[in-house]
Amino acid sequence: MNQRSSSPTMRLEEISSQLPDYNPNALSVAMATEVISQFVSVTNVSETVDIRNALGRHLAEDIISPINVPSHDNSAMDGYAFGYPHPAEHPNNDFRIIGATFAGHPFVGDIQSGECVRIMTGAMIPMGCDTIVPQELTKSVTDSTVSIPLSHLRKGDNLRCAGEDLSEGKIALAQGKMLRPADLGLLASLGISKVLVRRRLRVAYFSTGDELRGLDETLDAGCIYDSNNYTLQAMLTRLGCDAVDMGIIKDDPAILEASFRQACESADIVITSGGVSVGMADYTKQVMAHLGDVAFWSIDMRPGKPMAFGKIFSDDHSAYLFGLPGNPVAVMVTFYFFVRPAILRMMGAVNTQPLMIPAISKYTIKKRPGRTEFQRGIASLNEGGELEVVLTGAQGSGMLRSMAEANCIIVLPHEQQHINAGNKVMLVLFEGLI
Repeated sequence: MNQRSSSPTMRLEEISSQLPDYNPNALSVAMATEVISQFVSVTNVSETVDIRNALGRHLAEDIISPINVPSHDNSAMDGYAFGYPHPAEHPNNDFRIIGATFAGHPFVGDIQSGECVRIMTGAMIPMGCDTIVPQELTKSVTDSTVSIPLSHLRKGDNLRCAGEDLSEGKIALAQGKMLRPADLGLLASLGISKVLVRRRLRVAYFSTGDELRGLDETLDAGCIYDSNNYTLQAMLTRLGCDAVDMGIIKDDPAILEASFRQACESADIVITSGGVSVGMADYTKQVMAHLGDVAFWSIDMRPGKPMAFGKIFSDDHSAYLFGLPGNPVAVMVTFYFFVRPAILRMMGAVNTQPLMIPAISKYTIKKRPGRTEFQRGIASLNEGGELEVVLTGAQGSGMLRSMAEANCIIVLPHEQQHINAGNKVMLVLFEGLI
């Protein structure tokens, strides 16, 4: 039996009953987000991995620094280390050079007033020194003396103190943090080679519909290739999930139920595309309702209006369920704004909602109030250095090419009306630096 997330304390009906104005037939994006957030719980299974295999994983515990970083006072510059004197003691600013120190090779000896040590970046500060002068500021350098312009310096300049980056005993990385390249470097700098992380989620996904064909099949009249399979697999992989491809399931109640049970018994989350609207052949809703605690929503959004969410059960197994629309763009939008945050929450992430940033709309965007719209855009910097955005063109939910051309999603809130050229909008970028 697979180990799963801890069960939520309330059923969907209990959660929704506590939300004012809850209406499954006209649900706002904000309310759908709230229900999912309350219903989904963090997985309770963790594993220890080498930091070389920890990229993109979420920490299951706080990382406490076992040492000071840096571990000793050291130089931020190539130059000369000395004890900052009273200017009257050295009217000519001349200091005697008594040695040199390099990173990993500390200077041994006493340094008196008027003496200095040649020092390299990262080298340990010698006893008796508290200031570093960069070599480019020095004058009249010989093998034994150097002129240091004290008027250009203050005591403590160019010195990196022990623990100024991170003190021993302090939290270096907090539980729930998704590990990025800089985090792995930080762990290595602390001498930590292994970390406890949340285990990868297993997510089973399949498409429903008699009209769907695989890429190796003949495209009969009235049929289409199943593109959702490939976008879902890619989005799940980017999130660090173990994606379980169950292919295409025909519009047959018995086959659908068997597929749901198989998915439930092998995964933490089940994602379907298609079959959640009101079509005569949409048997998926019936099977979902039969197998678990599932809500069927008509969300005030475009694209992606029909969606199912809940939990299904098979014998002693359970799995969270997301029944997404069938149109390709609607699948991607509902995944990014509903499924992705739920997956991140289950993996213990602290911040699960996508980061939205402001941009200037270059052209007018038509929008009626009463629904949230997610429109595909292309964002770029204008000549003034401001971020601006334009639509990719027609915004039909089946137009996957426009999603491929986009580098962002423009989020137009529920109450928003038409946006005039020059007005600000909020957008979510597809790509980030790290």
